[in-house]
Amino acid sequence: MWTGFAIINGEIVSFAIINGERSQDKQPSTVSCIIYHFSSVRRTNLHNLHLLRTCRTSIQCTSNNTVMELGSIVDFLDNKVMLITGATGFLAKIFVEKILRVQPNVKKLYLLIRASDGKSALQRFNNEAVAKDLFKLLKEKHGTNLHNFLSQKVTPVDGDITCDDLGVQDSSLKAQMWREVDVVVNAAATTNFDESYDVALNLNTFGAKNVLNFAKKCVNIKLLLHVSTAYVSGEKPGLILETPYYLGESLNGTRGLNIDKERKIVEDKLKELESDNNASQQFIKIAMKELGMLRAQHYGWPNTYVFTKALGEMIIGHLKGDMPVVIVRPTIVTSTFKEPFPGWVEGIR
Repeated sequence: MWTGFAIINGEIVSFAIINGERSQDKQPSTVSCIIYHFSSVRRTNLHNLHLLRTCRTSIQCTSNNTVMELGSIVDFLDNKVMLITGATGFLAKIFVEKILRVQPNVKKLYLLIRASDGKSALQRFNNEAVAKDLFKLLKEKHGTNLHNFLSQKVTPVDGDITCDDLGVQDSSLKAQMWREVDVVVNAAATTNFDESYDVALNLNTFGAKNVLNFAKKCVNIKLLLHVSTAYVSGEKPGLILETPYYLGESLNGTRGLNIDKERKIVEDKLKELESDNNASQQFIKIAMKELGMLRAQHYGWPNTYVFTKALGEMIIGHLKGDMPVVIVRPTIVTSTFKEPFPGWVEGIR
């Protein structure tokens, strides 16, 4: 199941996508979604509940008796330029392979990769993505021409979402990206449940803010797609409506949640720990892990990962302005179901 919400025609549209319905001929036929329409002003104002059905990637839904044709994702990506962060991560590399395979007319994919320079970013992409079995259908399709195809479509960029302007140092490349990019996909994150609080906050919360700020500078931006997690909803029982989180909101009702205050807490704790000459790096790391869990549980989240991902959602929602934003909340991510072939997975812990 994939859940999340989007903003369509000024309304917050929350959805749950349930895969796996099959027709009588045993072929996948539809994807069912439950859509909740909320007022963009008051989240408690429930307008409608609709069952939305899609066929492949074509989506049609109704709102206030108006039909909204969201169209084909494949068609939408024709001649588009995309920026994808976290490009060597599990989800992102599957996403990149899918785009290159089903929409070869995509204009360009800028792939943000943590590396010392562009050459190292390209090497990481080749070693951690292209060299994997995941790309075997593309290899079979293009054969000896694969390198030329990838060089035309893919531009690895050395950068880091924890930095301003995503750490892109080449000013001419940065200006080119701002001119060209139509879609930004933020798939960069740390997914360790008990990550050091400073690392998780920088990546999952302020990293999301940096991606949003970069997207705002793209003059042709049509969409920011932010990958979150279904577990931002915590461990609540029963039906959980996929509603956005607002700045300062907590799961348990505890007041006082302030993202800048959390950063100050991290800075002060690090300063305290590093001033102790007897504190080892391992001791500091453990202390920062414990701090993250304490702060998360203080506000009702079970661990540092989901807490900082929820904060990332809040900051995007608060600062997005008129930016078209979609936040997706995948649940447990396992191996590939069907494409490019069943059962591909990596990074099992």
